[in-house]
Order: sequence, then structure tokens, then C-alpha cells
Amino acid sequence: MNDTLAQRSKLEAQKIPVAIIHSGMFVFANQAYLDMFGFGNFEDLEATTLLDLVNDQDQEKIKLQLHQTAIDKSGNQSGQQKLFSMQKADGTDLSANVEFNNIVFDEEDCVQISVRPSSQSKFVNFMRSVSWGYYLSIVVLLFLSSLPNMLLLKLNINNSPTVFFPPDEPAVVIDDELREYFPSDQVIVFLFEGVALYSDGFITAYNELAEQLKEHPKIQKVMSVTTQDHISGSAEGFSVAPLIDIEELDDSHPRDRKAMMMADRFARGSLVSETADAIGMVVIPQDVSNSILRLELLNDINALIDELRLSGYVTAVAGEVPIDVAQIKSMLRDNMIFIPLTTAIGLLLIWLLFHRLLAVFISGAVIGVIVSTTIAIYVVVDQPFTLIASITPPLLTALTIAVLVHLFNAVHYESQRGKIGRNRIQKAVSEIKRPALYATLTTSAGLASLGLSPIPAIASFGLIAAFGVLLIFLIVIFIVPQILIRWDFAAWPARGSGLKWMDSSIMYLTRVGLKYPVWVLAGAIILMGAGVPAITNIKVETNLQEFFSPDHEIRQSTDHIDKTMVGTTPLDVVFKTDEVDALKSPENLVQIKQFQQWADALDEVDNSASLTDFIEEMNWGFNEEQDEFRSIPDNADLISQYLLVYDGNDLYDLVDQDFQITRVSLNLNVHSANDIGQVIEKIRAYLDENIENMDTDVAGIGRLFSDMEVLLIDGQVSSLGGALVLIFILMLILWRSLIQSLICMIPNLSPILLIFIVMGVFNIWLDMATAMIASVAVGIAVDDTIHMFHAFIKRVKNGSKPSVAMLRTTAHAGRAIMTTTVILSSQFLILLLSEFIPTTNFGLLTSIGLITALLFDLIVLPAILILVYRKYQRAPRTVAVENH
Repeated sequence: MNDTLAQRSKLEAQKIPVAIIHSGMFVFANQAYLDMFGFGNFEDLEATTLLDLVNDQDQEKIKLQLHQTAIDKSGNQSGQQKLFSMQKADGTDLSANVEFNNIVFDEEDCVQISVRPSSQSKFVNFMRSVSWGYYLSIVVLLFLSSLPNMLLLKLNINNSPTVFFPPDEPAVVIDDELREYFPSDQVIVFLFEGVALYSDGFITAYNELAEQLKEHPKIQKVMSVTTQDHISGSAEGFSVAPLIDIEELDDSHPRDRKAMMMADRFARGSLVSETADAIGMVVIPQDVSNSILRLELLNDINALIDELRLSGYVTAVAGEVPIDVAQIKSMLRDNMIFIPLTTAIGLLLIWLLFHRLLAVFISGAVIGVIVSTTIAIYVVVDQPFTLIASITPPLLTALTIAVLVHLFNAVHYESQRGKIGRNRIQKAVSEIKRPALYATLTTSAGLASLGLSPIPAIASFGLIAAFGVLLIFLIVIFIVPQILIRWDFAAWPARGSGLKWMDSSIMYLTRVGLKYPVWVLAGAIILMGAGVPAITNIKVETNLQEFFSPDHEIRQSTDHIDKTMVGTTPLDVVFKTDEVDALKSPENLVQIKQFQQWADALDEVDNSASLTDFIEEMNWGFNEEQDEFRSIPDNADLISQYLLVYDGNDLYDLVDQDFQITRVSLNLNVHSANDIGQVIEKIRAYLDENIENMDTDVAGIGRLFSDMEVLLIDGQVSSLGGALVLIFILMLILWRSLIQSLICMIPNLSPILLIFIVMGVFNIWLDMATAMIASVAVGIAVDDTIHMFHAFIKRVKNGSKPSVAMLRTTAHAGRAIMTTTVILSSQFLILLLSEFIPTTNFGLLTSIGLITALLFDLIVLPAILILVYRKYQRAPRTVAVENH
């Protein structure tokens, strides 16, 4: 049976008109033959004989050729072509070249005839016989497989904090302005601990490390105990020299070096611990905005540390750059695991469902094309590939598998109905094309709504992923069918009993919804309503430390440095004036000093540094290092003289050359956006109340993360609102009915509600990853609703009772819907293997949303539909679907 179907499929797929003759009667003709001779279907042709289509003068000749071909066992007569005068069904004459071949068809000896109009040249006949749709599909797939791979070499993998903020964000504007004058606050902090930290050997190697790092092209500055300015008194007033002068190392004792470091106001806490058992080094990179370059820089530094045999002393590495590198390593690790794993699971499920190797091969090729092409768009539009973007490959893999399941399910259904060849594929595509189109549009709308987010990384992810979803539709609906037509001949195997539990579960749930609609709806409302208060517990928060597990290396290193030295969260308070040298004024300097003293008293501030510290040190050194002179002179001319004599470099990390803009650099011991925000609020309140004649602002990485809270809330409201509006508009276009559109929205609001309830109950933050979940989940979940409702309405319109229509819908499409949910959920649950907590939260919550949507589609949607359409049970053909 399968061999016969395969044979029919191959013949049906041919572009050349082909018919099979047995005893002068037609037993088969492909669509091309029917079209050539003007028959609507094979049943009309079956009632005629071949001679009926041959003009009188050639009937004897064609009878002879048929007889000779039929009795020829040597094959000499096979492949012969002769010109005959024939006629179409409407009597129109047709001059054609007919080729005769022996063939066994349905276990009978038959003759296959292939017909070509004689008016056409061999070249024209060849061109018409070529499956151009198939070859064009292959060319498109090859093009999309090769070009993106070349573009991916230029992919900008970048997860630095600035890519998450719009360029016109006030925090970004002030930070960009500040970096024109002062070094970046995105640094690398190394902590050295061990025996003999103050010995000649360690100090020499430590200094060699600092000197070689200063020569590195990607490093702007190195702050170390051997390079930092130290101000001391001298016969001429004061002098500036390195805190530990390596050239005078032989003249000093380790005990003296330790005492000198502990006495220096700039080094204590920031470069040497309060207990003197740890020494730090701060590396300030150049503007290295690419995370891969940051990873390379950190690798270069670690290699140099190993070369100088200092690796045993390094006990912690922290700062914004190591955090970024840790995130990138996590992303690369996740992609190496998730992309092949999600693909493998998807292909395995395809095999288990359909036992069709061709379907597995096609799925693998399509996934590769879609993922690589979509990721290449990041290069084309010059957008950074961030941790948020890293969700794209597993997301698109899951969505591609889901759409392919619907296509293969339709092909399997048509195969079981006896359809073969081109007709089988075309019928399957026609069944799913319209719902697939609207499912694609709604999923794209959900993702594209993220483009309304003010966070660029989220916006670009949403828009590019939406493009990927559209690409899935185009390839699966237009490219894949051409390949199936060319290669899919045999009957699809009947499904085994292994997944019948799925069918029985689907039918059970649907029957519950149909039998107890009021109870089902009441129960759903009560359960959801009970969880609504938990939504108020959702906390909008960003804390890069909490993005990693407590035992992660970067988190442990940061905690250790925070406790041993000073906090690693930088925050700059900016003071600006309109006049040159205005910051040499004692009045302005006193105001800055008073603010600094106030800030130092805050529990969240571990350390501060400012212009006033240097001026106090100069005054102290100039006055023979008497402690009472460690203050700001009240004479502007004296201050100017000090600054003229100063010949160091560190001062200008805090004030510009014109003395119009300065910063007080704070080290905070908190890392969460809310905690930093509270500190900023206190600072702004102080500045507004106490600072005169100077403009003030707050800048730095600390402020950027603090402002993230507002961006997340704005993005959540705008993207989710945009998704719901876009999807509802598409529903209106699809159903052309307000009531039907509202009905379809109900199962898709439930996942959003439950996601927020779970976030509130389990204290899952609304952060950069979870801010995307609602829009993504509603966009995906609506797909199954569309497939269900489209099939239901179609059956009701054709006269089925609503209850029967619903049962038949779930019997036909239920397995595909549950399967796609299982596939999507399982592939999102794989994200739980990530070391990056936002990624695990994204996977968990998205899976919860999809499973909730499935249950609502199988239980709540039938309950709603049976209540709405119950009055049409006795007269189904009058159902108000005229707007559909």
C-alpha cells in the first residue's frame, strides 16, 4: 500500500502530463495531464478511453504502439516518442508528442504515457518540466544558510551597561559629558592577599604588572601603590611622588612601606585594606565597549599575572568590567548548551510524533536557516548582541518547531485520508495557512511591542525576534511545502498508541469545559482573583550581583572586596560652574568639602575622593605636615599657587584643567537599583538645600542602574499595552467581530495574570529579562487560540452543533496544540540550566504562561464558546458568523 502511494506521489509531483493506461482505460493521470486535456478531476477522465482522446486518423497507430509497448519485455519499445493528433475534453485539437513506457502500477502491467505539445521545442518542454518552485526554494535556503554565516563574524557581542540605555537618557548624557574630562568608572579591581605583601619581591612584581598594564593599548590608567600620587612636605613646600617609589625600594623596609600606605588618605581603604593584609590595584580600560574585547583584555591581564607569578596572590577580581565578562561567559555557555539542546529536543519530538526522517531533516535545516538569518540582522542594523538577545536562538527554535508541527500534523491528516503527492501538501497548507498567518502576526505583534520599550536592548530584541517569526512563516508555508512535494511520496505512518494518553487528556479536558461551563468559568475567576493581591508584591529591581547565584565566582569576589576594601559601586557627584577657575574659590571648595563629609557619614558610602582632598594635602605638606593644616586655605591666591606647583597626575582625574567642573567620587557598598536610588535621593536633597553658585548633578554607573527602574516600568506598561492592542486589532481583522475577538483575548490574558501572580508570590523581580515575558508569552499563547477558534468557527459555519464542532476541533487540532505547548514549554524550561538567574526566570515564567494558556484553551475556551453559542444548538446553520 505504501509503495503504491509513493508511486502515485512521484507521478503526481511531475510537471510533465503523465497517465497510466491498462487495457486502453485510464487508471491514473496526474494533475498536469488533467489540466492539459481540460478535465476537472480524474473521475471525469476515468469514464473515457485513450482512443476517445485521439483523432480518427491516428487511432490505429496509437493502438499498435500501445500493444507493442505492452508485450515488449526487452524494453526496446520503451521510451519511444511519436507524434499523434489528439483532442481535449472540449473537442479542441491537440498535436502532441507521446512517449510510451512499460510500468507496473497497482501490481498490474500497464503503459505509462507522457505527453508534450508538439509545438514546443525540447528546451521549452524541459523548462516546463522543471520544478522551479523546488529549485527556487533550495536556492533561497542555501542563500540564507551561507550569507548570514559571513555576517555573524562581525557580530558585536556587547553587554556593557550603556547599551541598555537610550542615548538621550539624562543619566547617559551627563555620564558621556563627564567622561570627556575624567576616566571611566567601569574598572577592574584586583585584590592581592598573602604572605610578604610588603617585601621587595612582591612589590617589584606588583610594580612590573602595573607598568606593563600601563603600556597595554586597551588600558587608560592603572591605580596602584607604586603609581599613585603621594603628597608630602619638603624644604620647598611640598612634593609629589609615587606612594611607594620603586627606585628607592632598596632604601626602605617592608615595615616602613606598610606604615606609609596605611597613613596615605588616598590609599587606605581603596588600595590597601584597613587591616593592611590586602593590597589592591585598579585598572581603568580605554573605551572598550565591546564585551568580547573586554573578555580579551581580562584574559591578557590574567596571562600577565601568571607570567609574573602573581596569580597565587590574586584572591578576588571585581568591578563593572569583570561583571560584564562574567555575563558574557554565561551567555556563551548558555548558547553552546541551549541552541543544540533545544534543537535536539525539538527534532526528537518531531520524530516521536511523525516517525518521518524527512520531517526531521527538514526541521533541522529550517531551524538553522531561521536562527542564523535572524541573528545576522543584529549585524545588518548595527545593534549589539546582548544577554537579552541571547534568548533569541532558543526562542526561535521553539517557535519554528511549533509551526512545523502544525504543518506536519496537517500533512499527516491528509495522508491518512488517502491524499498523495502535490494534492496532499497543497491541501495541508491550505488548512493551516490562514490561522498560521494570523498566529504569526500576533506573535510578531507581541514581540514587536517590545520595540516600544525605552531600553534599546529590549527594543532591538523584540523587533528582530518579530522579524524571525515572520521568516518562520515564510519558510514553513512557502519553502518547506515545495521540498515536501518533491520528496514526500510515501504515506505517513499511522500514529502509535504511545501518545494516545495525550489525545484522551485533551478530550477529557474539553468535555469538562463543555459539560460544566459555568463551574469552569467560576472556578477560573475565583482562582485568578485570589492571586491578584500578590501582584502588588512585585518589586522593580536591578542588581547585577543578584543575577548570579551566591556561589558564583564574580559574586564571591565582589563580596570579598566590598568587605576587605571599599564598595565597588561607583557614583559621581558633579559640581559645575560657568567661570574659569571658579573651583579654586575657597567658598566653593568648602561647600564641596561639607558635602563630602556629609556623604562619608552615610552608611552606604565606604569611601570618597575629591579635589578638596588634594588641596588639603598640599596645604598640610606645605605647612610641615602639621595636622591642623589639613584643611582648605581661605586664600584663593594660595590655592592657585598650590595648584601651580602641583606636578602630579591624579588630581586631574577629579577636576578639569579649567577648574570649571569637578566630581566627588563615591564608592557605595550597595548594588541594587533601589538602594542606589535612595542614596541618590538623599544626595539630591542635600545638594538642593545646601549648594549655592554651582550646578550639581549625579552621574556614573550607579545612577544608570538607579534610573533603570523607571525605564523598566515604562517599558513594561508600553510594551504590554502595545502587545494587547496590536493583537486585539489583528483579532478584529481576522474575525471581523468584536464579540469573537474579545472571546479569543480571554485565554490570552490569563497567562499574563498568572505570570505576575507567580512573580509576586515568589518574589521574582521585574528586571531586564522578566520585563519581556508578558509580551512574549501573550504573543505565543494566542497562536493556539487562533488555531482552535478558527477550526471551531469553520465547523459551526458548515452546520455542526457547537459542542460537536468543539469536540471535532480538539480531536483534530488538540494534539498539535498540546504538542506545540509541550515543545515550547520544554525548550523554555531548558533555560533553567543557565547560571544566569534572569535567564532561568525567563524560562520558568514563560513556560508557566504557556501551560496556563493551554489549559485555558482546552477548558475555559470551550466553556465560553458553549455558553455563547448554546442557543444555536438546534439551528447551527444560523450561527452569527456572517461577519467571519
